[in-house]
Parts: sequence; C-alpha cells; structure tokens
Amino acid sequence: MDDNYPHLAEQELESIQVFGGKLLDVRRDRVRLPDGRECLREYIRHQGAVVVIAELDEQRLLFVRQYRYPLRRSFLELPAGKIDPGEDILATARRELIEETGYHAAEWRHLGVMHPCVGYSDERIEIYLAHGLHRETDPTPDSNEFLDVLSLSLHEAVAAVQAGTITDAKTIAALFWAERVIQANW
Repeated sequence: MDDNYPHLAEQELESIQVFGGKLLDVRRDRVRLPDGRECLREYIRHQGAVVVIAELDEQRLLFVRQYRYPLRRSFLELPAGKIDPGEDILATARRELIEETGYHAAEWRHLGVMHPCVGYSDERIEIYLAHGLHRETDPTPDSNEFLDVLSLSLHEAVAAVQAGTITDAKTIAALFWAERVIQANW
C-alpha cells in the first residue's frame, strides 16, 4: 500500500495467475477502488532487471545490437538482463556486462531505478554506471541470445535517440542518466 497517498490506493481482493512462464507471471486481480467500487486489473509480474552504462575511454559507451522477437527486428541497447531469483543486483550487473560484452569493470555506481511499464507490469530496472573497463573474455551470451557488441560516443548515442535509431526505453532512460553523470560529473 502507498502510505504517502492512501486516498489513491487500490485494495487487492483476489489474485489469479492467468499464465506462468519462464519469464512472465500474468495476473488478473479483482480490486477495490478508492471510491468502493470493484474492478479487474491485469498485469505482469517480473523479477526485475539491470541495465549497465559501461563507459570506455573518451566517453564511449558499450552497446549491444540484439534481435527482439516481439517486434521482429534488431534493437541497439545498453547491456542488460534479468535478475535471477535471490541474486544481488550488483552481481547481476557484473554478470550481464561480462556475458554480453566480455568486459569487466573495476568501479560500479548504482544510479537509480526505472519502472518501464507501470500500466501493466511491476518490472523494475536498476541502472548502473561501470568504469575502469578491461576486456576479460569474448562475450558469452545465453544460448538463445545472438548479439553484436559495439561502442558509441555519448554524443552519438543521444543523436541516435533523437533520430529514432535507439527506441528501447531502458536505454533511453539510462542515457538520460549518462548525460548528467558523465558530462556534469554528478
């Protein structure tokens, strides 16, 4: 319950799992609205994820290009991945960076969290900044992942957002942080 705004809170009366998969848990809940009426809420439960702003020299950032089946095309994204059950979020960020890019980072900074789909999911994405990168190995993505690793300057990445080349929400939100943290030394 949201303690700061109780007049807006909805009360769960019943929760039913509509579908349970490897990644998604789809729910249909019956809730009581603030005015006393009841309605149904459908949403997806998600274990959460991380996104990594991995800064190479001269404000160049690591990106991956990956095919995303739901939209049937490849996307340019910052390295990211889901948090395994019971896994520490920094451990997830470290694991995903090395799996997707082959890089290890000496310094890590947690910048914040974003909720990409508040209307239909409880997913959260933790945003990390990684410095002091060195190539440790070749990328070792999951067996069902195929991706390219590349770098863009911060300027090129922001221009790609403006041009509509980068449309991934987590990447756009993380680049907002990157602009402020890297350029303004937050």
